[in-house]
Amino acid sequence: MDAFSYLSVLLSIIVGLAITQVLQGLRGLMLARSSATMYWPSLAWAIVLLVLDVQVWWAMYDLRLRQDWSFLGFSVLLAQTVPLYLLAGLVLPDIVVGEPVDLRRHYYANHRWFYTLLVLLLVISLGKSWMLHGALPRTLDTGFQLIFIAASLLGAWTAREWLHKALVIFSATLVAAYIAMLFAHLR
Repeated sequence: MDAFSYLSVLLSIIVGLAITQVLQGLRGLMLARSSATMYWPSLAWAIVLLVLDVQVWWAMYDLRLRQDWSFLGFSVLLAQTVPLYLLAGLVLPDIVVGEPVDLRRHYYANHRWFYTLLVLLLVISLGKSWMLHGALPRTLDTGFQLIFIAASLLGAWTAREWLHKALVIFSATLVAAYIAMLFAHLR
């Protein structure tokens, strides 16, 4: 077994747990649908996070040929998965069937943490590129991430509902364009 195959197991576990967390939240909503007040931005973010989790896992394949792993380099890569898991835990509330669930209330009670974790995820992603490759990612990749950081800072800063609804649409579009332009095929 090569080094990356060994190291990627732990990364895959954490990304898998993030995916599981979101899917369990969606399942909980289905089971509690009669006592749940839905809020489409929460549901949209849950889907965007599922896509982001898969994209991060997909992009890690590019590291399979790397041979010179250090503990610090692996730690930065591992650190990227932590905000993914925490975002998955924040996007939907823990649901107890029979108890009322208000997704809008949950969203705004946690929006600052949520968007701050998005910023952290993106900063770690840029730092990972710097640590592993000695430079920021390609200009287009860096541009996407900087735009996403700015949008996330805006989301953490304000609780204006119209802006948050616009942010989720903007973010979903940005993630789709990011994947289509940079990660459509395994390299």
